[in-house]
Amino acid sequence: MGSRDSSGCTLNFGPNVIAFEIPSSLIHIIEYYNVMAFEEEAMRDISRRRFLKSASGAAALSVISSSTVASASIGAGRLTTVSDGHLVLPMDFAIGPAPREEAAQILAKHGVTGANVQPSCNISVFQDGTNTVLFDVGSGPDFMPSAGALLDNLDTIGLTPEDVTHVLVTHAHPDHIWGLLDDFDEPVFAQAKHMIGRREWDYWWDPETVNSIGEQRMAFAAGARRRFEMMEDVFERFDAGEEVVSGIQAVATYGHTPGHMSFEVRSGGEATLIIGDAIANHHLAFDRPDWPSGSDQDADLGVHTRRALFDRIISDQISVVGFHFPGTGFGNVEKSGDGFVFLEASQ
Repeated sequence: MGSRDSSGCTLNFGPNVIAFEIPSSLIHIIEYYNVMAFEEEAMRDISRRRFLKSASGAAALSVISSSTVASASIGAGRLTTVSDGHLVLPMDFAIGPAPREEAAQILAKHGVTGANVQPSCNISVFQDGTNTVLFDVGSGPDFMPSAGALLDNLDTIGLTPEDVTHVLVTHAHPDHIWGLLDDFDEPVFAQAKHMIGRREWDYWWDPETVNSIGEQRMAFAAGARRRFEMMEDVFERFDAGEEVVSGIQAVATYGHTPGHMSFEVRSGGEATLIIGDAIANHHLAFDRPDWPSGSDQDADLGVHTRRALFDRIISDQISVVGFHFPGTGFGNVEKSGDGFVFLEASQ
């Protein structure tokens, strides 16, 4: 069992698994992310029970949309986004290493002001008549009280966890994978095949990651490792470029995390790119794509990936879903001066 004193906290994940100390400086970071509940979760040693339409020559969209759900056809299939809620992060997190005054002006232009930012969390579902594919699983019950609404919003479109045939993971940050387990540490999507990029899995599985990732992300590493240990026999690994499910290709978009994957969903000549956090927002990342982002683990690689993605999106005139883009996350990208602009799909 872990313990905590004034110098920090010690977390133990069972015998022969992981044990490490979190220094006092990390406690402040954890509070920023509203994940003090992580300490309680990590110390438990018992099992709890308890779309878009994008033609190849144009990016016109026809979308049925509400505050939490948007849906559009892609060829013979249908891509839907459902909300998992939103995050609450300090403004300093949004600005990161960018020039503060200029960044604040850009954020204000996009209506982002005040002490914090509240990015949406948009999860995609693709149904082709045979498969029901979920891209990421949201925050679950243990990350932030403002997130974790996925199951309720799946219910609004008539889906239960048992209906999901595949879970595809873009990357292993808390708002993308902590929804793998329920309140009782049981898999939420127990009937589904779970798949993740091999490079991403290997990084978070490595026991040294928790020591090398840095204090700000130490809780992320421990949370990912714990979930992967509980689901080791469930997850299948794939490599970039593979068709992981019929009509869905994995696209390497490294930088935000070492093995971050995006996914191109294509059917009948129409396609959408589900980009996860490779382009992490609709303001600074679009207006100044060459600025490094504090949310990327490898900032330089993140810039390179972001630029390559923008080039691909514009060249292919392909519509996109951004996990943290505003509203339902559905939309198109247009060039605007030296940057780009996100156009959310009209309702």
